[in-house]
Amino acid sequence: MSETGQGAPAQSATADREIVISRVIDASRELVFEAFTEVRHLSRWWGPEGFTTTTRSFEFRVGGEWDFVMHGPDRTDYQEWITWTEIVPPSQIALLHGEYRGDPNAFESVLAFAPDGAATRIEMRTVFPTKELRDEAVEKYHAIEGGQQTLSNLAAYVTEIVRKGAEG
Repeated sequence: MSETGQGAPAQSATADREIVISRVIDASRELVFEAFTEVRHLSRWWGPEGFTTTTRSFEFRVGGEWDFVMHGPDRTDYQEWITWTEIVPPSQIALLHGEYRGDPNAFESVLAFAPDGAATRIEMRTVFPTKELRDEAVEKYHAIEGGQQTLSNLAAYVTEIVRKGAEG
């Protein structure tokens, strides 16, 4: 008896256009979700190593927008824009991310927050409009390393909140 495809992960229709990054963070799902959804937290950890973020406007709701500038370590400014397309506290956020509203090269991301014992597993699945845009993001902008560093910054920030809470 043959079992075709069973037990093997299905190849996603968008696999050649996506990046998937995940990390386990030693904090509750509610706290990790809060750190990702409140601007007072986001500006403290968002972005890869050496980057800082200046928020121009922020409204966390479906249809709301986050208009911000990421400042690179080489002093390059990157105009960024996000609109939230789905919010399911504290388990999922979907968003559209580009350089500006209406950006034809904007990409979609879904962030899933799942309990992992006392910790939280966050998975960031990003789908680009084309394989070429995905490849450019990986090769030119180091999107995989940048995403891993961003989640590392989130983990360090949330761990510090937990540590300070335990001291307080």
